[in-house]
Amino acid sequence: MNVDRLDMMTTPAALVDLDRVDANLKRVALYTRQHGLRWRPHTKTHKTPEFAALQLAAGAQGVTVATVREPEVMATACDDILLAYPPVGDDRLARLMALPPHVRLTVALDSGEALEMLSRAARRAGRTVGVLVELDLGMRRVGVQSPEDAVALARAVTSSSGLEYRGITFYAGHLRMPQAELGAAMREQSVRLATYVDTLANAGLRPETVSGGSTPTLWRSHEVTGLTEIRPGINIFNDRNSATVGACAWDECAYSVLATVVSTTVPGQAVIDAGSKALAKEEGFTDAGGYGALLDMPDVLVRGLSEEHGLLDLSRTDWRPRVGDRVRVVPNHACASVNLHDRLHLLRQGTWAGTHTITARGW
Repeated sequence: MNVDRLDMMTTPAALVDLDRVDANLKRVALYTRQHGLRWRPHTKTHKTPEFAALQLAAGAQGVTVATVREPEVMATACDDILLAYPPVGDDRLARLMALPPHVRLTVALDSGEALEMLSRAARRAGRTVGVLVELDLGMRRVGVQSPEDAVALARAVTSSSGLEYRGITFYAGHLRMPQAELGAAMREQSVRLATYVDTLANAGLRPETVSGGSTPTLWRSHEVTGLTEIRPGINIFNDRNSATVGACAWDECAYSVLATVVSTTVPGQAVIDAGSKALAKEEGFTDAGGYGALLDMPDVLVRGLSEEHGLLDLSRTDWRPRVGDRVRVVPNHACASVNLHDRLHLLRQGTWAGTHTITARGW
């Protein structure tokens, strides 16, 4: 590793291991090819067109976004974009309609109100926008609540000018258990999804696209009957939560935050300069506690965070850092951490290899 370069870097700093990124992308590309699934990764994790381009080069058919700022940026790298968020509000809609005309835009929504707003905006802009009807399969966040509601909304799409019915979508973000415990939940998901697909098909509205998936359920996606497309985001980088539930190995974590030890005076701990404004104060998927762990010593947890301070728990290690030492922290949730930084510092074979500016931050 180019120690001189990292020693010169102001901390906290977001680091990405490109060799691990490459391996992560190859793995999911192989998986989706083997199981006949389309791959539409969620760019909210990295928020950079450069990484979107890498995903597309690896075999992704398009990208997923959640804010209006994200498609504005990703349109420079991709011409097939799914906005997995209902675009409510004149400003959002005006900006969406201003995307380059070559972009094939699809929007997920779950209400007649959002549909009418989108249809009106599309008519004014003279463009056609695809729609995926969003289902609630257990997340209890957004999504129509019954197959009959899905049919009604899909019919409304087909009768709305400027819009094109392209299928259905769901997000099972509530499935965050270890891989060995996912079987029953994935079977239940299949059964519930089949009810929607069959009801739509019987109404003459069979969905061409059935979009779902997440990083925690990524490697079990083929168990969901009828699924045609998956939208994992975190797996390009992975994080502590992904490793905790077995969605990746620890050595597949490509994202970390470089931090400096600034204090060791309190027994049993060390303080680093990466706090909640660098790592994000998100609880983990399990009761193991902490907000992250050291990349090279995963038994050393970040057990506490304030805005500018991270508290390393040294109770399970003989390692005793000195003030000025550098460490790399894998946060619980990579997406939330990346969003707190201005740039990603790249490593290739352990050597600093440049930076990407995180241009898709904001709304």
